[in-house]
Amino acid sequence: MCTLEKRGNIYILTLTGTDDHRLNPNLLDALNSSLRHLHTVPTSPSSVLITTAHGKFFSNGYDLAWATQQSSPSPATALPRFQLMSSKFRSVISNLISLPMPTIAAVTGHASAAGFIFALTHDFVLMRRDRGFLYMSEVDIGLVISEWFDSILKCKIGDFSVRREVVLMAAKLTAEMAVERRIVYSAHDSAEKTVEAAVVLAEELVSRGWDGHVYGKNRLVVLNEVMDKIGFDETVEGQNGDNTNKLSKL
Repeated sequence: MCTLEKRGNIYILTLTGTDDHRLNPNLLDALNSSLRHLHTVPTSPSSVLITTAHGKFFSNGYDLAWATQQSSPSPATALPRFQLMSSKFRSVISNLISLPMPTIAAVTGHASAAGFIFALTHDFVLMRRDRGFLYMSEVDIGLVISEWFDSILKCKIGDFSVRREVVLMAAKLTAEMAVERRIVYSAHDSAEKTVEAAVVLAEELVSRGWDGHVYGKNRLVVLNEVMDKIGFDETVEGQNGDNTNKLSKL
């Protein structure tokens, strides 16, 4: 599922294995366990979290196959599973946003849909340029994006024309495209170099000696719109029946 390694004041959270790291309850529980642990570590001296992944994918989003595998003949039976994934993912994002330290996503492969949101929620996103793309797939697969996803996109991507490209045109953005659009902090030549660059950035952030709790509280202010929205996911809690029907077709 995932591992959490401590290197001095740097924590490295790695999604392990060579699958596409779909966000099912087992992986989400493992991520939440690691993040909850980081909430208990001392904030002085300051620390930094790097999140990365093995294999071709950083994360390919929600595990829709798991959500729908028992949905026939009624699509409504998929809804409780999707609600469970949504609830656990929202907990992951809440724990990440409130973490008392800077966070860096070292995106070493494809990051799609909820996987893109997971990466984007980090304070800094570094990405390999030789493989992988950022991709909000909802319009391509017939799902309506949730409002709390959109709130993260608004907070992280200030240019509406870029958000339109990402959400309404389902653009598949390479690292260089994402750097040009100011979504990604920097691009690097391989997975190894991406992680190495993340470590260099983490060391620089650690050297600033910031108080982790103050840093985390400032992040909460910056992302207050996300925290206002994240408590409720309208696409899986009864306000939008279309998504329930679409899930049965995936």
